[in-house]
Amino acid sequence: MQFYKKRDFGAFISDSFTFFKLYGKNYFKNYILLNGLLLILMVAVFIFGYRELFMQIFGSNMSGESYYFESYFEDNIGMFVIVGVLTFLLFLIMMIVNYLFPVFYLKRLAEGEVKIKTDDILGDFKKNAGKIGKLCLGMIFIVTPLSFILIGISYALILIIIGFFLMLLIYPVLFNVTTFLMYDYFNSKRGFFESLSYSIRSQFSYTNGRERSPFWKYWGSTVVIAIILYVITTIFTAIPMFFFILKITTTAPDANFEQNPFAGSFGVMMFVIYGISLLVSFFLSNMLYVNSGLMYYDSRRDFHQKVELEEIETIGINE
Repeated sequence: MQFYKKRDFGAFISDSFTFFKLYGKNYFKNYILLNGLLLILMVAVFIFGYRELFMQIFGSNMSGESYYFESYFEDNIGMFVIVGVLTFLLFLIMMIVNYLFPVFYLKRLAEGEVKIKTDDILGDFKKNAGKIGKLCLGMIFIVTPLSFILIGISYALILIIIGFFLMLLIYPVLFNVTTFLMYDYFNSKRGFFESLSYSIRSQFSYTNGRERSPFWKYWGSTVVIAIILYVITTIFTAIPMFFFILKITTTAPDANFEQNPFAGSFGVMMFVIYGISLLVSFFLSNMLYVNSGLMYYDSRRDFHQKVELEEIETIGINE
């Protein structure tokens, strides 16, 4: 599969699926080996930690004890702090791996490697540890606050309707800028601010300035893939809600169930299904990151000519 080449809107969608058809087995094998334990721990914390929290929320104030949940929270403040810190650290590490794994994987494929091993990707993480740290700081203190400001303005404008369309326009662009930043930061010799500048400019124009703006095909490609993934994940999240409604409508009134619907085997089943849907969403999100990678390689017009010249040279050698 050629990565550095010009693509139109349809090619981004079709090539995203083609990528997983060609490399999906090796890609997810490495992804699971590198990120599997983190995902399992995250889901375990979600199931057992938040199940306990929801049980207390739904179970409080049902027996005339108006401050039951408040007292429960005060008595278990240590547990909440530990679970909160553990969840934050797991989520941070998992996000780093989740976002950067496709960046390093596609980079190796674009450079001509075929059989990529987990040790290769792990080596990329270790080799770029310093850059990853700088990227995290830049994302936390620069990109995230600016994104919140734009989202906040759009949200405030919902009152005059135009905000809804702004949010629909801005969300995909912010996602593309963020992913382009990561791809460029590790695929070029530019620093953080230079890559950030490039990731913003590349949404609106090519570097040569002679071609039409790629904005709409980048925006549209992200929206289409996001809608496809949203529909799939919604099916998984709808399953436990269906069982919950079925349980309420088909079971005789039971004070225990009404007081705490998340207790017992039914509550465990619901949170396990939600945990599985969380896993599915993490796996499916890789298609968005790969799609953004293909858009980034489309934007690097400076590399297209170099690749084409190398292909012409190989034709002479093969003859």
